Amino acid sequence: MPHDVLPPDPFADDPDDPAREVAGLDDDVTEPITADERTELLADLSDLAVYQALLAPRGVRGIVVDCGECDQPHYHDWQLLRASLEQLLNDGRMRPHEPAFDPNPADYVSWDYCRGFADGVTTTESAY
Repeated sequence: MPHDVLPPDPFADDPDDPAREVAGLDDDVTEPITADERTELLADLSDLAVYQALLAPRGVRGIVVDCGECDQPHYHDWQLLRASLEQLLNDGRMRPHEPAFDPNPADYVSWDYCRGFADGVTTTESAY
């Protein structure tokens, strides 16, 4: 939406604008990712494509990750996780995003489950 059609900013030119603190977060300098981290992210993206191809047709919507910071599970749809990993690859960090709205935990599996499922499919197919 063009800025000229938006209502005026009530905090424009206000030195106590509460958004200044949030805007400053974008100025944080992050270290570029290392070659090893880049390799790991590319492998994760490749794995994610395989996991989605195998599990999405079975009704799995994405991956659940236990957050070490808040001790809560985070539910990531396939596209959201892919976008986050690509952003980390390109920008060196992931920006905050909206969590899944009222996710059904039964629709999400862990990264380890995905890996085990893919390994099982590979083992089964190579046996034939």
